[in-house]
Amino acid sequence: MSAEFKDYYATLGVPRDASAADIKKAFRKLARKHHPDVAKDKKAAEAKFKEINEANEVLSDPEKRQKYDDLGADWQNPYAAAGGRRRGGAPFEEREVNFGGTGFSDFFEQFFGGSGRYETGPPPTARERRGNDIEGDILVTLEEIMIGDVRPITLQITNPRTGKAETRSFQVRIPAGVTDGKRIRVTGQGEAGSGGGPPGDLYLRVRHAAHPDFHTEGSDLYYDLDLAPWEAVLGTQLSVPTLDGPIKLRIPAGSENGQQLRVRGRGLPKGKTGERGDFHATITVHLPTKSSAEELEIWEKLRGISKFNPRNPAD
Repeated sequence: MSAEFKDYYATLGVPRDASAADIKKAFRKLARKHHPDVAKDKKAAEAKFKEINEANEVLSDPEKRQKYDDLGADWQNPYAAAGGRRRGGAPFEEREVNFGGTGFSDFFEQFFGGSGRYETGPPPTARERRGNDIEGDILVTLEEIMIGDVRPITLQITNPRTGKAETRSFQVRIPAGVTDGKRIRVTGQGEAGSGGGPPGDLYLRVRHAAHPDFHTEGSDLYYDLDLAPWEAVLGTQLSVPTLDGPIKLRIPAGSENGQQLRVRGRGLPKGKTGERGDFHATITVHLPTKSSAEELEIWEKLRGISKFNPRNPAD
């Protein structure tokens, strides 16, 4: 097996019993440090950013994390992830598929990326046979999605029975605004047909690379906006980041924790329509953990004069 084991916990620098909050915090810290847009060595940063994203993709998903933890010492068994069962129990021939340029490692593709490895039964008696389709994942950054991109991909299919490997290189167009989970079809880049039959197709399932500041829902972009209590109570105007530059955002007086502020048309592109999704800032009000004597005096004064009671909304 050519796949190299990936220690995702070591990649994020967290212990194996790390909480979901610890994993999120570690990812955001590393992603900000190694984001290609801010790093000096962009090529090295891009590779590291993809490693961090892959680790986060698995460890932040409870189901994938459990699957990863269950692999343990049995990770080299190609059927470990499937519970040791061969699909259908029928005779099969296995071909190993390795991707290059997708942003995910062979290890990820094998255990978490769909059918990067696939099995085929005995060849049919018909003279012509269409080749099998192949599926994999492709990691795409939000910056790439804003404008679209063309990605060089390599695909190697090895038949262990013959030892022969076929390697292809081609370009894949990533459309602007492509949504998470969307499949990109590359016609004719699947398994070769037999007896003069046509080749299968390659399907690459888009995975939005996790961003340290934003997450997506369809074409909408979401940002966590942290506020001090006085900013929420009194209102303010702040500069907040978006994927195509900062914008001024007015925070209304009396803003509440969890409230969302929407800016139309500052999300991701909506395909070829020329329209864009919306930008949403979700407010989180943070309380100071330490206060000076002067600050405590002001808080005490506020407690004495305020009639606000959160346990009695009618007040």
